[in-house]
Amino acid sequence: MLFPYTYVPHQMEKMQTFIDFIFHEVWCKAPASGPFDLNLFDANAELREVMEVFLWDDSKGAEFFYGHVDRIYGLFSVLNAAQVSQFQQWYQGNNDLEQVCANDPTVQLARYADVAVAHKDLNEQLAVFFKGLYSQSLLDLAALRAKIGDINDHYQAFVTTNNAGKCPFCGINDLLGEYHTKREAYDHYLPKSLYPFNSINFKNLVPACHHCNSSYKTSKDLAYTPKDPAGTAKRRTVFYPYTATPYAIELQVTLQHSDIEKLTPTDISLQFGPATLDEKIATWKDVYGIVERYRGKLLGGDGKAWLVEVLDEWRWSDKTAGAEGKTPDAYLRDVGRHTEKSPYANANFLKNSFLQGCKTVGLFEPIAKGGAAP
Repeated sequence: MLFPYTYVPHQMEKMQTFIDFIFHEVWCKAPASGPFDLNLFDANAELREVMEVFLWDDSKGAEFFYGHVDRIYGLFSVLNAAQVSQFQQWYQGNNDLEQVCANDPTVQLARYADVAVAHKDLNEQLAVFFKGLYSQSLLDLAALRAKIGDINDHYQAFVTTNNAGKCPFCGINDLLGEYHTKREAYDHYLPKSLYPFNSINFKNLVPACHHCNSSYKTSKDLAYTPKDPAGTAKRRTVFYPYTATPYAIELQVTLQHSDIEKLTPTDISLQFGPATLDEKIATWKDVYGIVERYRGKLLGGDGKAWLVEVLDEWRWSDKTAGAEGKTPDAYLRDVGRHTEKSPYANANFLKNSFLQGCKTVGLFEPIAKGGAAP
């Protein structure tokens, strides 16, 4: 992840607060609370109001929510104290996103596959419930929206604060912002298809461009490496999207030769740093296809256009009387300055690294010596 988001508090967070209450105060206390009824929600007046409306509402979203809360309560009611404690640890672990990303060994991270080992029926109900919590048929219900607000409003508040305009996962695609009537999709950082308990936790919801969300990441598990030949996957560290600790990704592009027309993907080497972020960078590259995508951009129209800009500046200076063009070195200094000021505008971070790689391989030497441009 090239840069972190700033977390934006919002009324929508109340939905996770409702789920926290249902889990801790209703489900986990089910073994000692008797039959399911609305009195179980008395300690949370707003949630009780919603549940009361849903009880009599025959719409799909209302029946889904109330029915699953009731059914899961029944399945929790037969658990013993040790089993309830295990679920509490899983719930806490899956919602502590920062520590999950840091691969904190004290965090008990649980996938549906882990829950299913001892709780098949309960796991199936949890899966349907938590995967469905993010559905518009539920979030658009008037009784619920009156309490938690609207996700489109959250997005507007989010992009007003996070206004870089670029996807932080790739840095090369635009994000729809505050001046658009549409919005980007929220990616479930820990995929809701794999992990229970955090599908409506906004610290697990991160806007991402279409290619990062739907083409490359899809439902990949950031917390685990791909399985090795023996079928084993290991925990790994990953960038936390809302970290308050600043960092900067370093990128160096190395070309194997100076014949631009004959460059292939294997002729372009990308080195990332700093070394202190190596593990997180490795996960980021794997999940978002970073090397393939950056090579594709350099070999496609953008890389060639950046070269043309350098050559045009030289040709303008050389062939137009009185013109004040720039030598390659002067042009690259300007690009470096633009990159320091606005690294993600026009993919400056990638443009600067590529042109520096072109210089290193000697691509601009004929120009500097007064010879013909390549």
